[in-house]
Order: sequence, then C-alpha cells, then structure tokens
Amino acid sequence: MSTIGIIFIVLGVIALAILCASVRVIKQSTAVVVERLGKYSRTLETGVHFIIPFFDRPGRPISLKEMVADFKPQPVITKDNVTMQIDTVVYFQITDPKLYTYGVDRPINAIENLTATTLRNIVGELELDETLTSRDTVNTKMRQILDEATDPWGIKINRVELKNILPPRDIQDAMEKQMRAERERREAILKAEGEKRSSILVAEGEKQSKILKAEADKQAEILRAEAVKQAEILRAEAQKIAYISEAQGQAEAIELITKANPDGAYVTLQGFEALKTLANGNATKIIVPSEIQNVAGLLTSVTETITNMPKGDKVSAQNADSKNKKTTKTDK
Repeated sequence: MSTIGIIFIVLGVIALAILCASVRVIKQSTAVVVERLGKYSRTLETGVHFIIPFFDRPGRPISLKEMVADFKPQPVITKDNVTMQIDTVVYFQITDPKLYTYGVDRPINAIENLTATTLRNIVGELELDETLTSRDTVNTKMRQILDEATDPWGIKINRVELKNILPPRDIQDAMEKQMRAERERREAILKAEGEKRSSILVAEGEKQSKILKAEADKQAEILRAEAVKQAEILRAEAQKIAYISEAQGQAEAIELITKANPDGAYVTLQGFEALKTLANGNATKIIVPSEIQNVAGLLTSVTETITNMPKGDKVSAQNADSKNKKTTKTDK
C-alpha cells in the first residue's frame, strides 16, 4: 500500500472521529449545557444535536425529573429552649439548566444548608407542643421560603416534609407519662360516663316497667269491673226474663183455671195439697184455715150431734174426742 493511501485512510478515520464527536443525542428528561470557547452557548434538549468539535464543550447531562433529597437530622432549639433533632426531606425539580449550572456552586449542598437555617428560624418561634402538632404549618412555610430562595438557581421546590422530630430522652419520658396520664383520665371519664349512662338506662327501664305494670293493673281492673258489670247486667236480665216468664206462666195458668171454672171441691183439694206441701219439714208450723166460718159451723154440728146422742154414746164420743185431743197434742 502506498504512502498516499495510508494518508487517506488516516484522514478518513480522523474525519469519522470528528463527525462522531460533533453529534450529540440527548435522552428524555435530560438537558446539556454547551459552552463555546468557555462561554455559555446553548442548552441541548431531548433529541439529536450537532456541535463544533474543539470549539463547543458540552457539560454533564442534567436530569429534569423531580428529585428527592433526604438530609440528615439537624439540631433545632424551640422557643421554650428544648433541643430537638429534626431531619427533613425536600422534593425539588430543575427547571432551568443554565441557572442550575451557573447560579450556585454545589446546589444540593446549598439546598441542605438553606433548609437547616430555615428550619431553625421557623421552629425557634414555636414551643415544643406547637412544633409537634404544627407539622403542616412548618412544611408550608419552609416550602415557600425555599422555593423563593432557589428560583435564581433554576430549582423549584415542590414539597418539604419533616421526616422525624426527636426530642431529648427526658422530654420523651415526660411526654409518655403525660400521654399515659391523659389516657388514664380519658379511660376514667369514659368509664364514669358508661356507668352514668347504664344507671340512667336502668332507672328508665324500671320506670317504664312500673308504668307498664300500673297500666296493666289499671286495664285489668277496668276489664274486671266491666266483666262484673256485664255479669250483673246479664244476671238481672236473666232474672227479669225468668220473672216475666213465671208471671206469664202464672197468668196463663190463672187464665186457664178461670176459663175452666173449677168448683169449690177442686179449690179445697188444691188448698189441702198446698197445706201438705207446707207441712213437709221439721220446723214448727201453725196452720190457720182460711174458712173459719166453715170450721165454726162444723163444730156447732158436732156439738149438736153429741147433745142429741144417748148418754152412753155421748161418753164414748167424749172419750174419743179426748183421745183425739191427746193424739193431736202428741203430734204437736
């Protein structure tokens, strides 16, 4: 191979190397700052770009994605002179690669120091209890302050979070005791409220039970009185009906007897039947005949008969009469 051929080959390799060096491919969500002869020239964004070799010098790729910086705990003194260890997490994003490159030296270190000083200023105005209960307020204030401070650096602060707040050990013990006492107090209050509520419910239950029992007794008495009333009414109705029926029966019987026109012997016979019925029983009875005149007439007839009888028959009649009287007395 001749010398001229070797020279062309070398020149071709050099030209290929220069061509490759002049082509830059920028990935998605990244940017590259290009300097020409030591001065800012332009910013290469996503895609294919050509630069002038030996004149343009591209910098390191800068990520445009949101990034997270977790800073180590920083000692912070509260308003009531309590020293705590607080570590923070900052979410930020590079919005201007040029400002990020030329705005500040070591931007992450600058953000860390700015975060520590801002945190000390904010927490220094709060007491311990406010610091523990006002995380959202502290986060919002820190984000606003850091966002304004990092604008000249081409950085946007999206979010700031207090990751851990670590008080001294004695403060933690005191807080645990306070928390335990508060929980015991709440437990006692809840227990007392429960007992109170239970007593009220029991009293209400007893009250309702007594009211219901009284209502039941009242209703039972009313129903019992109504039942007695109805029974008396029904009994009276039954007696009335019985009396009416008996009266009607007697009236019909009298009417039938009246229509039959009974003679005196039948009436006398019925009177004897009534006396017979009345005589049944052990009680002492005095029977007075209703026809006194007939009895008197009967005695007169008997006297006259005895007077007209012979003497022997009279004695016999008197003896018979005496025996009848004795028999009557004995029967009495």
